[in-house]
Amino acid sequence: MQFLVYILAYPILWLISILPFRIFYWFSDFVFFLVYYVLGYRRKVVRENLALALPHLSDNERKVIEKKFYQHMCDMFLEMIKTMSMSPEEMDKRFAITNLEVIQEYEKRGRSAVLVTSHYASFEWILTINTKLKFKGVAVYKKIANPYFDKLVRKIRSKYNTELVETRKTIPLMAQNQRDGVLSLYGLASDQSPKLDRIFHSSTFMGIEVPVHTGSEMLAKKYDLSVIFFKVKKIKRGYYEASFIPLADHPREYPDFKITEMYLHEVEKQILEAPEFYLWTHKRWKHRVN
Repeated sequence: MQFLVYILAYPILWLISILPFRIFYWFSDFVFFLVYYVLGYRRKVVRENLALALPHLSDNERKVIEKKFYQHMCDMFLEMIKTMSMSPEEMDKRFAITNLEVIQEYEKRGRSAVLVTSHYASFEWILTINTKLKFKGVAVYKKIANPYFDKLVRKIRSKYNTELVETRKTIPLMAQNQRDGVLSLYGLASDQSPKLDRIFHSSTFMGIEVPVHTGSEMLAKKYDLSVIFFKVKKIKRGYYEASFIPLADHPREYPDFKITEMYLHEVEKQILEAPEFYLWTHKRWKHRVN
């Protein structure tokens, strides 16, 4: 059954990926209409999240953000599909990095690093940075249940020299790379709600006290990895701009959870600049601390 779903879906995905951009975004507008007005996908969750995180705004202001978010979400997920057929030249034009020299300095010093980011703007196209670096690029991800789609995702990302590693295999890989002296850059998105059995710290995020992921900081300290925040901005439809923000060069010098707090502060600033580009469909505040 999984293979049948794959062979039926693959031609559709491919056709979407080769659409000229103008038609591609017309199609995204159509998908937005279906997702927002017809299906109402997670609208209750999104409205609750916006009300919790942005209480200073009026209902009408949050409604505007809500619609813009759904438009962006449809663009973003279709842009993931577009990656299947996009050339590296087209990707460079649409995903620009403003300060590549920052990460190149870490390469010169032989410092492996954890690149922390958030579910904001185009977190899929972040992987394209690996074509510009000497680092071994590793993206930590959750394996897709359908093995055929999982293989497809790996194939797409391999175009940009990215190695995908499942969450449970991250520590063994880091240990092996350290033993072998492999200069590596590990990409992690740590802004979602952790599982209840993996809660070690709570913090204020968007004015609400919630459990937070601390794995990036713990791994950075364990393997002496510098920590860098990767900030992405959406400039206009289909175009993004990214920059590296160093957080901790030598993480063992920082008190426990300080780096996590610094990371969350950067994510908050990013959201407040343009909240419509954050992934509001996740139940980020479901385990609020009373």
